[in-house]
Amino acid sequence: MPLSYEPLWHVLRERNLTKTDLQKLCGVSKATIAKISKSQSVSLQTLNKLITALDVPMDQILEVMSNQPAQLSLDLGDDKRTSTGLNTISLFSGAGGLDYGLIKSGFNIIFANDILKAAVENYRYNIGPIDDRDITKINTSELPAADVVVGGFPCQPFSNAGNRLGTDDDRGNLYLELIRIINAKNPKVVLMENVRGLLSIKNKDGSKLIDTIVYLLEHAASGYTVTYKLLRASDYGVPQNRYRVMIVGIRKDLGFKFEFPKPIKVDPKDLTVEHAINIPEGTPNQDEVWDLSPQSQEIVNNIPEGKSWKAVPYDKLPERLKKIRNNMKRYHSPNMYRRFARNEINGTITAAATPEHSGIVHPTENRRYSVREIARIQSFPDDYVFVGDSVSSKYKVIGNAVPPKLAHVVGDAIASQLRSHGCLSEDTKENTKKVSLI
Repeated sequence: MPLSYEPLWHVLRERNLTKTDLQKLCGVSKATIAKISKSQSVSLQTLNKLITALDVPMDQILEVMSNQPAQLSLDLGDDKRTSTGLNTISLFSGAGGLDYGLIKSGFNIIFANDILKAAVENYRYNIGPIDDRDITKINTSELPAADVVVGGFPCQPFSNAGNRLGTDDDRGNLYLELIRIINAKNPKVVLMENVRGLLSIKNKDGSKLIDTIVYLLEHAASGYTVTYKLLRASDYGVPQNRYRVMIVGIRKDLGFKFEFPKPIKVDPKDLTVEHAINIPEGTPNQDEVWDLSPQSQEIVNNIPEGKSWKAVPYDKLPERLKKIRNNMKRYHSPNMYRRFARNEINGTITAAATPEHSGIVHPTENRRYSVREIARIQSFPDDYVFVGDSVSSKYKVIGNAVPPKLAHVVGDAIASQLRSHGCLSEDTKENTKKVSLI
């Protein structure tokens, strides 16, 4: 697709910089500057140098030109939104789903961090600068003051798709890094996100981990009034029956308790698989499909639309599935290899993207969903382009993400309630419109 570096030239004009200045500032060659001048593609490494040197997000470097406008976006309505003034530290940022939704709600991300290379690469490409160090090695004195601290700490220890080791998994204690930074920065608002397994995981002493998290927030340096809720993403405009726990803490001196937004009204047809994967030709990432293994391919070839492995003829099953079929009661009748129909809402897109344990199979074509199709099901807009050399890593970062639409709705609710309680400055009080599917 054709590129335009007009946003970059605009930045240079504003700062009274020349192309020679840009070359020296970014440490790139004259040949690279010449390619940019001709609107030619350059490496992601070069783009990251531009972003870092100029301290701007990707959309102030280049834009992708298309003759066919994207059909899916986070629509903010006709109003001109101003920033809420909520400076935000984002931890365990991933590819940026949570942050993107909050940005659409007027939040200002002033620091982001993740250690996963593929996530960092995509965050930088689509949103902007991100620190890629191990969070346990970051001193709180290095972090700026913030109004909000957010983080979707690693979910694998609590997920049904993982091994559910909980706090026995080293990653299961990384929530304590969030608490450490919250204690140091005393933000007005804390927002944490995780899988629904968080509600049932227990500590070694038998107590519930969710109760520990609430206790630590309530007894943090400034103290927080905490509420949490299991949300279904499809209730908030996301075309996916994905359940996630959201935890919101409001600093006690602000004097109110956060109330989660009620489900929004959406045309049911807009939540179906058919609507989500109706993608214009030429949309980025639509041609990227992770091939199935030979065994999975044979199984998928025999699953009708709207069915699962249970519909596969017995003689077509591999031995391990025949064993389960022979004793369904013992194995609790697992619903593996689910192929959602076009008129259904898709199930959870997981990071592993395995057909056995997630709804990743296209309804009418014998393949996985494409990278763009799962991005659509996760509610990423079509101009959120996933980059990197590994196709499987794109599935992983998308599956790990918070759906941007869900984050946007929750972000709007946080901003609105802060306004109504007089916790935002007067010049940021502006009506917030709900996210809508188009």
